[in-house]
Amino acid sequence: MHLLETRDLTHTYRGDVHALEGVNFTAERKSRIAVIGPNGAGKSTLFKHFNGILKPTSGEVLVRGEPITKENLREVRKFVGIVFQNPDDQIFSPTVEQDIAFGPINLGLDAATVAHRVEEVLRLLGIEDLRERVPHQLSGGEKKRVAIAGILAMEPQVLVLDEPTAGLDPRGVADLVAFVNRLPDEYGMTVIFSTHHLDLVAEMADHIYVMDKGRVVGSGTVGEVFARPELLTRTGLDVPPIPKLIRSLQENGVAIDMAYTYEDAKMSFLDAYTRRR
Repeated sequence: MHLLETRDLTHTYRGDVHALEGVNFTAERKSRIAVIGPNGAGKSTLFKHFNGILKPTSGEVLVRGEPITKENLREVRKFVGIVFQNPDDQIFSPTVEQDIAFGPINLGLDAATVAHRVEEVLRLLGIEDLRERVPHQLSGGEKKRVAIAGILAMEPQVLVLDEPTAGLDPRGVADLVAFVNRLPDEYGMTVIFSTHHLDLVAEMADHIYVMDKGRVVGSGTVGEVFARPELLTRTGLDVPPIPKLIRSLQENGVAIDMAYTYEDAKMSFLDAYTRRR
């Protein structure tokens, strides 16, 4: 049984716009999954099906093996939390502390549990100093962390992040990547995210789904997907700089191991240099 699954998922908007067509997707516990593709590929629409924001035109979404229904929708939304690309879409309370508490309160938790969860996520995201701030006065990066905190306070098992690095400066991106990478091992969470920054995918994901025009056109491990430049080119994407550089060196006779992250590339270059001495 998969933690989260879609079977032949199709969604048609008014006007006969086919946003999703026959999408099959699975996520397991403690996995890190990237969903990539051009604008309009259907990534955000897919994400909105994961916790019942949208209903399928056909096909189904299964959470822990059970279809989403009116009867279990509340439990599904506790289990699958979504952080939208624009944090202003989900931050609306007078203070950061109240905004983070909103979700747990609506789950019917008692005051002591709500307060504990708020303290935990403030600490986890390093935003204790923001608790009394007015959300709309925060920077983009601060708003992003508050939006994530509000979802984490409900203690989901699946965290869905739609373009989480959008609008962040380089330090904010690095902090977010480090934070997301802690969640599977330290908290047992599954993380599903979309991004246009393919250089981050190898840092954040174990598995990739490639989408185009509402369909899944490819999937696999980071190595399997990035080994198919024709697939990425066909969908308007490109192989990230590190594997592209190493593949070029390999094609020119340099004996160097493939790498996808900065740290792995550094070790590959050092190993290749040592062998040549």
